Amino acid sequence: MSDDLQKELAVVRQKIDRVDGQLLELLNERARHAQEVGRIKARYGEAGFSYRPEREAQVLQRIREINRGPLSSESVTWFFREVMSACLSLEQPLGIAFLGPLGTFSESAATRHFGHAARLMPQASIDDVFREVEAAHADYAVVPIENSTEGAIGRTLDLLLSTPLKICGEVVLRIHQHLLSNEIELGRVATVYSHAQSLAQCHEWLNRSLPLVRRVPVGSNAQAAQLAAGEAGSAAIAGQAAAERYRLPMLARNIEDEPNNTTRFVVLGRHDAGPSGRDKTSLVMSAQNRTGALSGLLAPFSEAGVSMTRLESRPARHTLWEYVFFVDLDGHREDPPVRSALAELALRAPYLKLLGSYPAAVY
Repeated sequence: MSDDLQKELAVVRQKIDRVDGQLLELLNERARHAQEVGRIKARYGEAGFSYRPEREAQVLQRIREINRGPLSSESVTWFFREVMSACLSLEQPLGIAFLGPLGTFSESAATRHFGHAARLMPQASIDDVFREVEAAHADYAVVPIENSTEGAIGRTLDLLLSTPLKICGEVVLRIHQHLLSNEIELGRVATVYSHAQSLAQCHEWLNRSLPLVRRVPVGSNAQAAQLAAGEAGSAAIAGQAAAERYRLPMLARNIEDEPNNTTRFVVLGRHDAGPSGRDKTSLVMSAQNRTGALSGLLAPFSEAGVSMTRLESRPARHTLWEYVFFVDLDGHREDPPVRSALAELALRAPYLKLLGSYPAAVY
């Protein structure tokens, strides 16, 4: 390396060191301000309400709007979410329940939303995830609600009908499926383990690349990775988190059939969120078993100018051949158009439950 090159690099590296020192001081200053917010809330009897979904969404949206690069909006969103996560943990790390074990896409969704300073609490089933928050053993839950290729997660919808918890956030996670194995070539793989949904999401790739291989559905992709790690001739379909946690090489990458495969998760807590300026509202309702009943229930939204972004039917578990309908709306329940539509809907629907208003995902 020439002397001139070393001198030029030294000048730039000194600038980086100086900026790093400024960043460190500013990060600690931000943390001190966050601690002051906690002390102020405690004086007014709101200790324990340090996490405000709408405030975090507003911060992240503002950062994305003023970002001029060269860092991407996705990168600065990740960085500031981790900063906020670290600041929150100075009081007490949030306990986040999710479908385990560690290494699942649900873990990735939980850390994406709450950052790595959160206390992760993997559970054996979606039912257990709900119960942990209902019993106040965990602060929040992160559960899958729909996949872009495989549709709604039925168990989550069923539990939303009866839970007192509210939706207070959402996470949209791009799903990349990989074939993980200690084997060095596809021809040595005799068994593939994965969650049933992941097997379905990679159905055509498996037909082309491993047509004679036995496919075994298991409880989670992380469990599949655990099995593949200890069994010769086996592989798992799972994400990068499972590959890293169980130290399994990627024999084939991005094997999902649908290139835009995405899963939407909802965040559940004992409260929903205030208006952030870019919100959604979710509800579930029933319709009378007569012609035009559903059309009459949807009319208040169009009359109020409220956009409906999702309508999902689900069998009512208490009555044969009757259905409930899960609806997502653009806007917060406190927005005048949404408030007006909900008031009219309450007069028409035999059953109506507001699942929560919350900030739209920032990603």
